[in-house]
Amino acid sequence: MLGNKVSLLIVAHNEESQIADCIGSGEFADEIVVVLDRSTDRTGAIAEQFGAKLIMGDWPNEGERRSQGISACTGDWILELDGDERLSNRLVKEIITTLPETEFDYFIIPFRNYVGGRHIKFGWGAYNGVAAKAALFRKGKKKWCSGTVHPKIILDGRRGKMVSEIDHYVDQDLSSMYQRLNNYSSAAAADSVAAHDIPCGLEVFRRFFSRFLQSYFGKKGYREGYMGIALAMFSAMYPVLAYVKAKEILGGKSDREL
Repeated sequence: MLGNKVSLLIVAHNEESQIADCIGSGEFADEIVVVLDRSTDRTGAIAEQFGAKLIMGDWPNEGERRSQGISACTGDWILELDGDERLSNRLVKEIITTLPETEFDYFIIPFRNYVGGRHIKFGWGAYNGVAAKAALFRKGKKKWCSGTVHPKIILDGRRGKMVSEIDHYVDQDLSSMYQRLNNYSSAAAADSVAAHDIPCGLEVFRRFFSRFLQSYFGKKGYREGYMGIALAMFSAMYPVLAYVKAKEILGGKSDREL
């Protein structure tokens, strides 16, 4: 049987209000590693109270930040969380009972996404939030590629799936949802300019409509009332904002001219 030492890896930026609950939900882990990216609050001090190993730095590139955290982990398994995520009690029990016998190399774990304490079940997707992700994996079986926002990941080996969920406290309210949209679209614009990969304007605006319809109807966002409308609108606006912000960076020039 392969080793089953678990490293809880948390990537956080100014999460002093949530880091204790995040770490506390995974205290069963053999090791706690917290990557502090440009934090200026008490996140690090609180994490140290739980015996966490701190990795502090400045990583505008998300892929590099995640890779740094993975490299610092010594466990056979890595359980990767953000500061606003928490393991449900059911998931902890499932992990403890599953790992000693499993032949899988990584697990897809479903998410329960919350806005302001309200569980929003429908309408998620694209940049807004995920329904599930590969948050538990043997070391060496998940690789983050370079990228500022939502970089590509590479998974290797046999795929498993957990039944129980991670609770994700995505935003406090609609204002914080909009702020996240603004930040993410700015980062995506910078990435596309750096890569000389500005999409076609007509394609961007086509995606506006397709993403709205996918979120609101395909993912049943209509069942969430006004919040479903917000999720669909923000999902649709993301590629458009990233496109026009990239054009603003270019100052009217083609990306090929830079």
